[in-house]
Amino acid sequence: MTIRLLVMDVDGTLTDGSILIGPDGEMMKTFNAKDGYGVKHLLPAAGIEPMIITGRNSSILAYRANELGITALYQGVHDKLPLLKRLMDERGLDVSEVAYIGDDLNDLEAMRFVGVCGCPADSSQGIIDVVDYVCRRDGGRGAVREFIEHLIRLNEGR
Repeated sequence: MTIRLLVMDVDGTLTDGSILIGPDGEMMKTFNAKDGYGVKHLLPAAGIEPMIITGRNSSILAYRANELGITALYQGVHDKLPLLKRLMDERGLDVSEVAYIGDDLNDLEAMRFVGVCGCPADSSQGIIDVVDYVCRRDGGRGAVREFIEHLIRLNEGR
């Protein structure tokens, strides 16, 4: 099994789940630089495509995805599995070639479908109970980078 695609959730996974809303409705999110380095540099070097599927719509996320070179960005997706299946078919990927990292129950169906799934340490218990890999780090605090390093080790047979 070689992982060729990493699907990531955002809120609670690439971020700590906080959504800061100012008095005029403007929103802010924080992203981890170590996660970003892993996505931008480690994944491509390992031949793994990054993909984001998230339930929320955010111009902040579109900006961050562009910064990291993520072209497969799907926002406002509440039923993630049908989209994931279609995208896998388009890429000719088997479930054993796909990894997923998420933190909450809206990720569960897609996570159960893929070959390898992981979650941040502070994920909901319903996710922690079913994943293959529970990160030591929390969402938005390096969990994605940790999972990327785990996938690279899997691909290298370590």
